[in-house]
Amino acid sequence: MAFVEHLTLFVLAAFLGYELITKIPATLHTPLISGTNAISGITLIGSVLVAGSGNTTLATVLGFFAVVLATINVVGGYLISQKMLKSFGRRRGD
Repeated sequence: MAFVEHLTLFVLAAFLGYELITKIPATLHTPLISGTNAISGITLIGSVLVAGSGNTTLATVLGFFAVVLATINVVGGYLISQKMLKSFGRRRGD
């Protein structure tokens, strides 16, 4: 039963995330990315704790994949935020 509940929560979160991203104007994407980076940082800390707990091999493997994916999300978010902030900055000669 717990698997079905977790799967339902995952599907609802994915649907909500898709609807949220598609409905928000482009000018608000940078603050939204900053917020999701903070959440991904929390996810990264939790996944490091799970991977390092060593309770079971499955938990270690899943924790490792969570660390990799959260790291990719955090780094990608910062790179995109930096690129978007540069587009709002002054250009040389202005």
